[in-house]
Amino acid sequence: MTEPTRRRGTKGERTRSRILDSAMELFSRSGFHAVSLRDIAAHAGLTHAGLLHHFPGKDALLIEVLKRREVLTAEIVSAYDSSAEPAEVIRRHVDQLARNMRTPGLVGLFVKVSAEATAPGHPAHTYFVERYRRLRKGTARVLGELFAQATPPLKHDPDAVAGQLIAVVDGLQTQWLLDPDRVDMHASVLAFLTELGLDIR
Repeated sequence: MTEPTRRRGTKGERTRSRILDSAMELFSRSGFHAVSLRDIAAHAGLTHAGLLHHFPGKDALLIEVLKRREVLTAEIVSAYDSSAEPAEVIRRHVDQLARNMRTPGLVGLFVKVSAEATAPGHPAHTYFVERYRRLRKGTARVLGELFAQATPPLKHDPDAVAGQLIAVVDGLQTQWLLDPDRVDMHASVLAFLTELGLDIR
């Protein structure tokens, strides 16, 4: 499902990476609640006590797995804070969808856990609230610049369209997981942007 971490690091860092890779795979396959720490430890070739030496509990491990997913798509997450032109930022975001279509396990992990995390008591609830706030803010800023640069300028509300674009992407992920042969996330998002009057190709 995921490529093994390539960075050498210390023995402890390599063990942490192995645990995270195993947790990511098992969470993707079965969901957060169905997987135990003992399952993850066994998959990573460790004892339960050995895993607890690196992570204090399953909740903490889940948050680190979610952060790992963002690291794997860091070029998109960090693009909102880069000096790239707005059209290039959107292109990177859309291109990431094509790469996501080669990693269904990661997409499945995000879809499953983000749905579970709508419950206020879920360990990833705060993580997802903050993530979506950050995404809406960054996406609105980039879209606002693109709308202003268009000829003539586009009169869309950047904040509203940012929420719509994120919803389109998230909804397409679910549809693609259910029917991958008939849903093309990359092409569908390009079509949505074209309807807005943006041609990022």
